[in-house]
Amino acid sequence: MQKAASFFRDNGLTIALAAVFAACLFGMVWSGWLNHNAALAEHGQAPLSVLDYFLSPSFQSALFENWESEFLQMSAYVIMTAFLFQRGSSESKDPDKDNPEDAAPDRKRRNKHTPWPVRAGGLWSFFYSYSLGTALLALFAASFVLHWLQSTATANEEALMHGLAPQSSLEHLGDPTLWFESFQNWQSEFLSTAVLILLSIFLRHRGSPESKPVADPHSKTGH
Repeated sequence: MQKAASFFRDNGLTIALAAVFAACLFGMVWSGWLNHNAALAEHGQAPLSVLDYFLSPSFQSALFENWESEFLQMSAYVIMTAFLFQRGSSESKDPDKDNPEDAAPDRKRRNKHTPWPVRAGGLWSFFYSYSLGTALLALFAASFVLHWLQSTATANEEALMHGLAPQSSLEHLGDPTLWFESFQNWQSEFLSTAVLILLSIFLRHRGSPESKPVADPHSKTGH
């Protein structure tokens, strides 16, 4: 019992976020399924099962369209905060100090608690040093490709319904619809990140590691 309690305490943030994600995904599937079947009924077509709707290009396109924007936001945030600053923000490094994030990892190669790529040194240490931003960029790229392919399939389904010729994937890459779907989410992600960075200069949330201590001056940069 104590181990279980300790596990949930130590991993509570991930568990809570995963639960909220699952609930929101279920809500997206359920509401989208009802809406899609209503549209099919208006055109005299048979309804889809929940599973068929979940696997349909229209749902998959919308799903990966959103994932794509989130991974773009997080990868850009991780990479840009490595070399850009915002004085006073809890989300920025202090431009006037030596920050622990910038320390060369080689100095701790002999520490047994150091991750193995650092202890291995060389290219392992180099790639590991930038692995977070790289992984997020890779997730963005994968999500974009899946969004692009599923958006192509969705556009072709609609084209067939209207007696039009289908597009190839490369042709759809130049379709304004694909880029509108992407940019409508990208702009909101960068706006929300910029708002967080600026608001953290003047506002606080006691107990959150994303906030400066309540009594700290506005000019303090970093946590």
